[in-house]
Amino acid sequence: MQLRISPLAAEDLEAIGDFIAKDNPLRALSFIKELRAHCEKILVNPGAYRRRPELSKHLQSCAHGNYLIFFECQLDCVNIVRILHGSRDIEQIIEPA
Repeated sequence: MQLRISPLAAEDLEAIGDFIAKDNPLRALSFIKELRAHCEKILVNPGAYRRRPELSKHLQSCAHGNYLIFFECQLDCVNIVRILHGSRDIEQIIEPA
């Protein structure tokens, strides 16, 4: 199984890193590495994570600290859709499909 990171999720990672780097550049780098490692961990058993039908039919999520990793599992890959802080208005950002 392959991991794909959508353009929006890549932008999310960049924004998260930039935000953390304002106060702690080293922690920004390590936290982004942690998020990427967690995305890789999803590949082991993607079906074990929470389904989010209120957001989209095939969407699932998992938490990493205060952040939520949203993904869709397909036959040959896991597609990371977004990575968002849990305090954000998730339903406003991810419109139901």
